[in-house]
Amino acid sequence: MIKLLKNLTKKEWILAIISFILIIAQVWLELKMPDYMSEITVLVQTEGSQMSEIIKNGAYMMACALGSLVSAVIVGYLVSTIAANFSMKIRKRLFDKVGDLAMNEVKQFSTSSLITRTTNDITQVQMLVAMGLQLMIKAPITAIWAVTKILNKSWQWSAITGVAVVFLLSIIAVLVAIVLPKFKIVQKLTDKINGVTRENLNGIRVVRAFNAEEYQENKFENVNEKLTNQQLFNQKKFAIMQPSMFIVMYCLPLAIYFVGAYLIREASMVDKLGLFGDMIVFSSYAMQVIMSFLMLAMIFMMLPRAQVSANRINEVLDTDITIKDGKINNDITNQRGTVEFKNVSFKYPDADEYLLKDISFRANKGETVAFIGSTGSGKSTLINLIPRFYDATEGEVLVDGVNVKEYTQEFLHNKIGYVPQKAVMFNGTVNSNVSYGDNGKGSISEEKIKEAIDVAQGKEFVEKMDEKYNTHIAQGGTNVSGGQKQRLAIARAIARNPEIYIFDDSFSALDYKTDSLLRKELKKYTKDATSLIVAQRIGTIMNADKIIVLENGACVGMGTHKELLKNCEVYKEIALSQLSKEELENA
Repeated sequence: MIKLLKNLTKKEWILAIISFILIIAQVWLELKMPDYMSEITVLVQTEGSQMSEIIKNGAYMMACALGSLVSAVIVGYLVSTIAANFSMKIRKRLFDKVGDLAMNEVKQFSTSSLITRTTNDITQVQMLVAMGLQLMIKAPITAIWAVTKILNKSWQWSAITGVAVVFLLSIIAVLVAIVLPKFKIVQKLTDKINGVTRENLNGIRVVRAFNAEEYQENKFENVNEKLTNQQLFNQKKFAIMQPSMFIVMYCLPLAIYFVGAYLIREASMVDKLGLFGDMIVFSSYAMQVIMSFLMLAMIFMMLPRAQVSANRINEVLDTDITIKDGKINNDITNQRGTVEFKNVSFKYPDADEYLLKDISFRANKGETVAFIGSTGSGKSTLINLIPRFYDATEGEVLVDGVNVKEYTQEFLHNKIGYVPQKAVMFNGTVNSNVSYGDNGKGSISEEKIKEAIDVAQGKEFVEKMDEKYNTHIAQGGTNVSGGQKQRLAIARAIARNPEIYIFDDSFSALDYKTDSLLRKELKKYTKDATSLIVAQRIGTIMNADKIIVLENGACVGMGTHKELLKNCEVYKEIALSQLSKEELENA
């Protein structure tokens, strides 16, 4: 928690100091009121007292109450401002950090857990900061100040108050010790319930198609019941605190009055009135002491969960980023659009076996290099090493003759037009999705967007939409088909006009006619750029300048379509499984 508080700015610390001063003023005003109450009590009991004196002391009490109210309102505003700004900064830091995490680091936390940490966990910390700045400052000051005022009144009353405080503290300590470990479980179960909900929403069509609603409901119910039971356990334990507080609040004044009655009865006539006034003041101050510990109890109820949340936030913020930026942010060689793998091997950090083994090839400017192989052969993983979604375990990946690790990620990514295996659409319009590759600068013209969509064979369906290029695209592209999403994703890469195009099985949702037309137009448009294509269809890659065949992570063939048909059995098997011998010979 303390690590997170270091994110407070100088201005916020100044606001916190102002709040601290105002809280001291508020406490002083609140503790001054019993003195005036004591004075009024004595005046009422004393013969010959002037009504004006009673009214004057009453006016002082009202002024103290009003001053305390004004201080409380100002403090509430200031701490709310501090807490809101604090949570905004932490949320931004967490969002930026998640954006910098490598793929394997994201998998380490899980997407649903990262969402929970960015929302629910930060809310828990924000609530503690908002309440804590008030109560954690006010409670100890009130308690200490009130105790100094009552210490010299009566050791009997002090002893009774001390017993009440120890009783309260014991209950708080026991409850915190029992419940604190359970809050860690609550946050993990919150992650799980978010995960199940997200999975259900993403797969809603499959769920309905297979009539699996009841199965999903049971799955959700199982996690939901565990979370509910854990929350009930925590709340039941904390429920013990409230009646304990009320017992102390009602029994303490009763005990003070009981002892006070005995002391007054035994005192001389001269001391009775003063002792009665002291008893009224003491009971007021004793209640202030108890209220202080009740305020601390509220903090102790919030602190365990907020501490768990703070630890979860710090866990993400403290994660070492494995994909670190290089220093090169400009072209330092004469090469453009070249990609070279030199003896590249790769395995995931938590894996024992290599997924890619000793891969070497070179793609020159203007060439089209294709990758084919069975499922799980490492095609997508190989091309993901170029934009540094992962880093090669061994060997070098070179772009324009420079190791990709030496580039800044921004500069490297600006050289690449990437179309992923699963087309991703963002909430916005057709225009905003296609122009997404300009890093949000709005530098891609409308003419360029239209041209890119035309090359990607998307003009026909876009111009049939109600608002054409300004038509709304839902998050995830749920209001367009799979083939339409792929064409818009390809248009996004084209509009960027990069040196290197990476197509990760990006034509799989297209029919053969559209696929053929798109590749012809793409070939014309990208003749000066390097194209790297992962595909399952032979028809998509057979005209590539170089085809690399992968099997179990190793390169088992490299050459043109015709060369591989003669020299590579794996390629020949894949080709014959899709096309007839005659079609292959005539290709």
